[in-house]
Amino acid sequence: MSAAAGVTIRRAFPDDAPVVARLAALDCQRPPSGPLLLAEIDGEPWAALALGSGKAYADPFRPTAALVDLLRRRAAQLAAAQEPAASRRRAALAPRADRLRGVLAAALGVLERRGA
Repeated sequence: MSAAAGVTIRRAFPDDAPVVARLAALDCQRPPSGPLLLAEIDGEPWAALALGSGKAYADPFRPTAALVDLLRRRAAQLAAAQEPAASRRRAALAPRADRLRGVLAAALGVLERRGA
């Protein structure tokens, strides 16, 4: 893969099935089912990732490790975007809540030592 190669990461469409089956066969695996991401170099598919299982299908005759890494990162982004907004807010606020609990516990300890 040259430095100037155009890399595309996209969702696979039903008409990509023959290409994905070819990648799976080259990788000595059964063709995947379900939603997939596809990594292309200059419009040519080099690797795919099953979104359900996280299993990668790549052309073993090409340097695809970095592409598979990109596919996994994009899959993680898509999964995070599917997470409900309330869960994301809770996760973002959790460190703040932990700090507040610590401050309150320290304040209660001071009050108890004073006999209040």
